[in-house]
This record gives sequence, C-alpha cells and structure tokens, in this order.
Amino acid sequence: MTDAVVAGGGLAGLVAARHLAEAGLDVTVFEERDDVGGRVRTARADGYTFDRGFQVIFSAYPAVQRELDVEALSPRPFTPGATIARPNHRSVLSDPLRKPTAAPQTVFNQEVRTADKLRLFRLQRELADRDPETILDGGGTTIADYLGRKGFSKRFVERFAAPFYGGITLDRSLGTDSAVFEYTYKMLSEGEIFVPADGMQAMPEQLADRAVAAGATIETGRAVTGVRGEGDEATVEVGSETLTADAAVVATDPATATELTAVDGIPTDALGCVTQYFSLPTSMAPKTGKRIVLNAADERPNTVAPLSAVASEYAPEGMELYSATFLGIPEEDDETLASEVREAVGSWYPEASFGDLELLRTDRVPFAQFPQPPGFRDSLPDPDAPAGPVALAGDYTRWSSIQGALESGRVAADLLA
Repeated sequence: MTDAVVAGGGLAGLVAARHLAEAGLDVTVFEERDDVGGRVRTARADGYTFDRGFQVIFSAYPAVQRELDVEALSPRPFTPGATIARPNHRSVLSDPLRKPTAAPQTVFNQEVRTADKLRLFRLQRELADRDPETILDGGGTTIADYLGRKGFSKRFVERFAAPFYGGITLDRSLGTDSAVFEYTYKMLSEGEIFVPADGMQAMPEQLADRAVAAGATIETGRAVTGVRGEGDEATVEVGSETLTADAAVVATDPATATELTAVDGIPTDALGCVTQYFSLPTSMAPKTGKRIVLNAADERPNTVAPLSAVASEYAPEGMELYSATFLGIPEEDDETLASEVREAVGSWYPEASFGDLELLRTDRVPFAQFPQPPGFRDSLPDPDAPAGPVALAGDYTRWSSIQGALESGRVAADLLA
C-alpha cells in the first residue's frame, strides 16, 4: 500500500504530486506517455524548436508565480500589444505605459479609434484592484456582448479583439464567457507573455523536477486503467498491477478522466487548432519585432508569431522561425494551408519576399481547449466529485488555461493531504 497515486503527468498531476510529497506523503505518478507534459509538448529538428500548437506562459498568473521558478525557465517575452495586419497595411497597438517607445505608434494607430484606446486604459484601471478569483466567479455574458456594453466600437472588435482573443480562446466569434476576457486582460496588463528558451515543455519538466525533489516518484510509459474510491482507500489499476492507496488524484485528459471516475460534467467537447511552422532566411525576414501579428481581414491564418525574433534559440543561426495558427481543424491539406499563409503575410508585408518561406511542420491539435460559453464554470465538476479519497485535477475543474491546470493540482492535493 502506498500513500498517494497520481494518474497523469501533465501540469495538474505534477503540481498535485509535488504538494502531496511536500505534505509528507509517499507519492507515485503514472504517465502513459514516455515523457511528462500532457498537452504541453516540444519537438526539435534541424536546430528548430517546435511547441505543439502556439502556447505561451502568462507571467502574472498567480499559479505560475507560485508553482514555477520563472527565471530558471529563461523567459523570452513578447513585446506587449500586437501588430494589426491587413493587405497593404500594418499598425501597432500597445500599452504605452509599459512600452513607452511604442506610444507614438499606438497614439497614431488608425485601426483603433482614440475612444477605444481610452476605454482600454480605463478597463485596465478598473481591473487592477480586483481579485482574480472574484473575476472568474463573475462573467455570465459573452466577450462580444461585454465589449459592446463597455462601448467598444465594431471596428475595434473586428480588427483587434476578434483575432487577439480568438487566439487566446480559440473562438474568434468572442462567444466565450466575459470572465475569461477580464481575467486574461488583467494578467496581460500586469505581466508578460513568454516562451521558455528551451521550449514550452521546459515548464512541465521543471514541475517534474520539483516534484521529484519533494520526494515523488514518476513512472512514465505506464497508464492508469482503473481508479475506484471506497471508504478511506483508493484502488488503482496500472496495467496488470493493482495498487491500494490512501489517496488518488486523477489528472488525465478529460475523456480518460470520465472513463476512470464516471463523474458527470467533465467537459469533453473540444476546440482545436492547426499551427504551422515556417522558416525564412534572416536576410529576407520582414521587420516584425517581437509582437504577435493579428490578421484583421479574416481568420486564415488567425495569427502569426515571430518565434525566433522572441526566442533566438528556436531557430539556427541565419534563419527565422514563424508560427501561423488556424482556428478549428480546417479540412485543407498542409500545403494548401501553407499557401494561404504565404498569401496572407505577403499582403501584409509587400516590401518583403516570401519565396523562400518554407513549411517545416504542421501540428493539428484536435483538443486544445474546451468551450467556455457564458456560465460554463457552473457546470464544471468539483475536484472532490469522485467517491472516496479520489480527487480530480485538470483545468476542466477550473477554466481552460495553464493557470487553471496548475491551480487545480494544488487544490486536489489540499483535498487529500
């Protein structure tokens, strides 16, 4: 008999393992894959770093500050704001209080009216003193309706909010709960978004190291196939082996968690995306700076990120790496999508040449997030929903984000420690 078993070596499971170990429990994590990370994964080839789908870390997330040694990740931050692009036109929208050098570009940005810029600054001040958890408990309307009630213009919504928050929520229609907008806008205003120098998988690898340092054991290549809680014991099946534990955490993907626990309400509907990675010789690269580029004209692609401009480690010397993200899972093949990317960036940067823009990799991610319509948190399962000393840990108990995953691990550990 062991003290605690954690099913799943993603962000939530690794955080839960660390906290349980720090509470003095003998903890074993079982992860089906050969390495940790869950949906946060990184591949490397020919000197390039490819994160699975475009993902970033919000430095202001409370759980990021609590669970991670951010400086040890060697963060490579994006410049605040974004470049708004459409054919033959680009403009910059930034926070001049955080990036004073961008103030003239923002002030004279004709894509966003002065009244909308003032509304953004006013909203920033309104959210500054609000508790993040209180924000998540609010909402109840769509982002689109929220922005309309706040007085933002249709042009602001279409040219900035839709592509920018479409990238965050994978929902360009802005049908996501407004609480997600308020929370993430507050985080964007108070911190940076960044990628680790070694890629996004450096985050779960650090979490795993911290869990092991606390005393946990991590076994990869071993899947939990059954969990049953009864009385004050949990029975856990790992392949042909049956273990008895004082506590168990189910921190798997939503579909597997549903199978293991039979808990109702775990969201299994999915929002997906397709991210393509391109290389271009540095000598031919357009001047994007370190800002995300938003497609203000349409959603194909929704955004382009100059990854190696942000993190030089992502590409070999003399080359640049870009990612382009399509929302949903388009039916077109990889080369057809790549042609759309070339056409789009060529129209945004007509002064540049993209003849050598080479498609390196395509990641189709069917389950990147779960839908978060107004009031979605009311239907999410409680972490203690399973019977016996079994707890759920996953962003599906909080909200679909790295913050939600990290926080859920701590909550689950607190329930069982």
